[in-house]
Amino acid sequence: MIDKLDAALRFNREALNLRAERQEVLAANIAHADTPNYKARDFDFSSRLSEAVERGRTSQSMSLATTSSRHLAGQAQAMPDKDLLYRTPNQSSLDGNTVEMDVERIAFADNALRYESNLTVINAKIKSLLSAAQQ
Repeated sequence: MIDKLDAALRFNREALNLRAERQEVLAANIAHADTPNYKARDFDFSSRLSEAVERGRTSQSMSLATTSSRHLAGQAQAMPDKDLLYRTPNQSSLDGNTVEMDVERIAFADNALRYESNLTVINAKIKSLLSAAQQ
């Protein structure tokens, strides 16, 4: 039963996780809009989603270094930089920065809208599964 629930929600769960990762990348681009020589980054959402659905999420965590035995062990999730691509600017900048605020704002808003719609789909699926389980 749990396997069927996991399979029913896997695609949407992976899409939601990738949308959150993409939002972080786009936010970093916007934050570095005035940083000289900063190169705007993004990733191919559709290929990452198909890879995540086929193979599942690879948990790439990195352990934190401790300098004392009293430090707590921690884990941080690492986003694979190999999948990040550099964005080609439409208009070059004199300081070497490739962030174009209009492009980044549109991508950020589009990704946020798709994130919200994905949440709506997941909520509808969960409600339909709950109503089917109650009958």
